[in-house]
Amino acid sequence: MPGATLAADLWISEFLTPHDIWQHGIAQVLTHQQTPFQDLYIVDSGAYGKALVLDGKWQTCTGDEFLYHEPLVHVPFVLHGKPRRVLIAGGADGGTAREALKWHGVEEIVVADIDGDAVNACRQWLPEVHQGAFDNPKVKLEIGDAYDYIARTSGWDVIIADLTDPIEEGPAYKLFTREFFELCQRALAPGGVFVNQAGSLSPPLIDLLARTVKTIGSVFAHTTVIQATVPTYGSPWGLAVASQRPINTRPDPVLVDALLAKETTGAFRMFDGQTLLGLLQTPKYVRERIAAETTIYSLANPPKFFAGA
Repeated sequence: MPGATLAADLWISEFLTPHDIWQHGIAQVLTHQQTPFQDLYIVDSGAYGKALVLDGKWQTCTGDEFLYHEPLVHVPFVLHGKPRRVLIAGGADGGTAREALKWHGVEEIVVADIDGDAVNACRQWLPEVHQGAFDNPKVKLEIGDAYDYIARTSGWDVIIADLTDPIEEGPAYKLFTREFFELCQRALAPGGVFVNQAGSLSPPLIDLLARTVKTIGSVFAHTTVIQATVPTYGSPWGLAVASQRPINTRPDPVLVDALLAKETTGAFRMFDGQTLLGLLQTPKYVRERIAAETTIYSLANPPKFFAGA
């Protein structure tokens, strides 16, 4: 390209669809290991800082992670109003726990992740993301299958499924099934809120999100989808929010800002009342695609990586 200067000789190529590749230039590989559950890289990406890559899929990076972690946490927290007990399924990088700690009323946060090696690698190499969250006395780290942990606990005000993609050979696929969502619904306290990273909102990839949200909707009385626009993901990302009580998709930004000022430490980079109002306005094509979907994911019929294949 005329006038362009490339600053990377190593590239990570991520398949978005069977026909599309999203590439990240890598300045340096900081660590690599094959854990008992997944292939892990932490790299220096140059423009966007340090990044976590699992099974070839870009998970998070220091340059734009706040665009994912802030809506993932603060949307369900605002909808709840005053969460005290929070369960995070996944969340090895610690960014979700970091954001949850911004709420004064939070008394307990459990991070249930199956891959202790991934947690340890993130603690060592991504302090910009977790910012010491794992050392906070409110945070308990539970290394093990989140599916099993949620099955034997209850009374959570918010459950956050901060998961890798449901690759069939990977550790997260069963956490996208009706059986898992039923466990989450039973584990929530009255008035509790559930949120799940549900996949891409890109039109060629939306089958996975539509089926995930339809499956969640078969368990919870009320669901909606919010959008996290994270540049390094290669497409807009959908987060499914669910509860047994109605979800207010038209909150007053002034009231939300007052709640945040009272209940949190602040220090948000993208989130406030006006942002929340925008996040809750699900695009028409997404609403129509979910309404038309009939597939329900289950342990007997789990999601596949290229959902439309």
